[in-house]
Amino acid sequence: MIEYIHEPTDLQCGQAVLAMVLGKTVEEIVTFLQNDRETTLAEMKRTFREHGVHISDERIAVQKKEQLPPLCLLSLETPRCWHWSLYADGTFYDPEHGVMSDFPRANRKYYWKLEKQSVL
Repeated sequence: MIEYIHEPTDLQCGQAVLAMVLGKTVEEIVTFLQNDRETTLAEMKRTFREHGVHISDERIAVQKKEQLPPLCLLSLETPRCWHWSLYADGTFYDPEHGVMSDFPRANRKYYWKLEKQSVL
């Protein structure tokens, strides 16, 4: 179950996505990354992996939500900038635009599949 988190600043969409998936606060993610600004793909992948979430290596272009896996990180070219977002079980959790039933407006859309690792 994802609990929606709105990005505290316009530059913290990555931290908000990480916090939603990992069940942490944005402040905890900022501290972990030592970064309160834009996040890179490398930072996103490292943080997911170090917290037990598998992220695919491959970036996949997507047009419709029916093409998405059950849980994935989204990279969206919005009218303003490139933007991190989250899709989980049929719902979009966008740190800027809120909880949505379809993609926010974007020219290009990509995803990386996420899988939470089970703990033995």
